[in-house]
Amino acid sequence: MNEVVISIRPARPSDAESLAAVHDVSWREAYRGILPGVALERMIAYRSPRWWQRSAGRSRNLIVLDLDNHIAGYACFGASRNMALPQQGEIDELYLDPLYQGLGLGTQLFATARRELASRRCKGLVTWALLENERACRFYERLGGRVAMQENIHVGGKQLVKVAYVFP
Repeated sequence: MNEVVISIRPARPSDAESLAAVHDVSWREAYRGILPGVALERMIAYRSPRWWQRSAGRSRNLIVLDLDNHIAGYACFGASRNMALPQQGEIDELYLDPLYQGLGLGTQLFATARRELASRRCKGLVTWALLENERACRFYERLGGRVAMQENIHVGGKQLVKVAYVFP
């Protein structure tokens, strides 16, 4: 019988190639048909392995979902960047390789980031999703998030709505 070791740990600069690969495949799956193609390609290309290498250790926390030394997902979090909401913590990004979605691993990654924020005495949590990204919206709603705010944004000439999900 084979055992798979699942761990959630801080990202390291050596994870950069894997993080870029997870970002690429997860963003293509999440945003194809939502974001204009050229804008999506530019956003993915910007997050090169070099970008990820520099990101590990910055002021925002970056954790990875490690399955037997294979990075399957990541989350970035820290203090809330939106002063209009009372929540003090924010999960900026939470993405999984589509091969690992639907297995409860995203929930584990979310819970870990949430515990880390709570341990830093951040009261409440906010995370944002594009309204058209129905999978992300359903995920946050299943976890108990409620929509507290909407904002219009423009990406590649297209108007989109992003929604803030808040958690107590």
